[in-house]
Amino acid sequence: MPNPKSESLVLFEAQALPLMPQLYGAALRWTRNPSDAEDLVQETFAKAFNAWAKFEQGTNLKAWLFRIMTNTHINLYNKRGRDKAKTALDDLEDWQVGQGESLTATRSKSAELEALDNLPSQVIRDALDQIPEEFRMVVYYAIVEGLPYAEIAGVMDTPVGTVMSRLHRGKKLLKTLLSEYAVQEGYGLEKGAKLE
Repeated sequence: MPNPKSESLVLFEAQALPLMPQLYGAALRWTRNPSDAEDLVQETFAKAFNAWAKFEQGTNLKAWLFRIMTNTHINLYNKRGRDKAKTALDDLEDWQVGQGESLTATRSKSAELEALDNLPSQVIRDALDQIPEEFRMVVYYAIVEGLPYAEIAGVMDTPVGTVMSRLHRGKKLLKTLLSEYAVQEGYGLEKGAKLE
């Protein structure tokens, strides 16, 4: 008789682990630090595996994982704000960490992260980093990941209207930050013209 836990592990590995590069790309955009991004993804996958029995097969696994990662990121950010010396992963014992290598370190970059890295100018990446996090996350989910409003709302646990508003405001901030760059790159805008 097959062991249900091993079947669960096989399902998790087959369905969830291929999404790790996409989650790492998002985590890196949020944290702006490869080590913190790896920690966030590892924590997300640990929580996802623990809750795997609650995942309803046939629903959007990517959105479910992003929701866990968003909540984990918010919780870690709040926890670090209260106690900068401690992180959620510090509580692990050495034997739990073991000699295992981080999967995020061995995986290739997601297509989205590769695309962002290959943008023609650091100016664009810097502009994304300058907008406030709640807008940056929505812009990332909508533009880079291509998630629809309803899924973003589910991931961020906010109403769809809030997602739409944050996306609009995030794009507007990016337009403002990039308008001078657009003129320099020859997009034909005259001084004072609006970037549409």
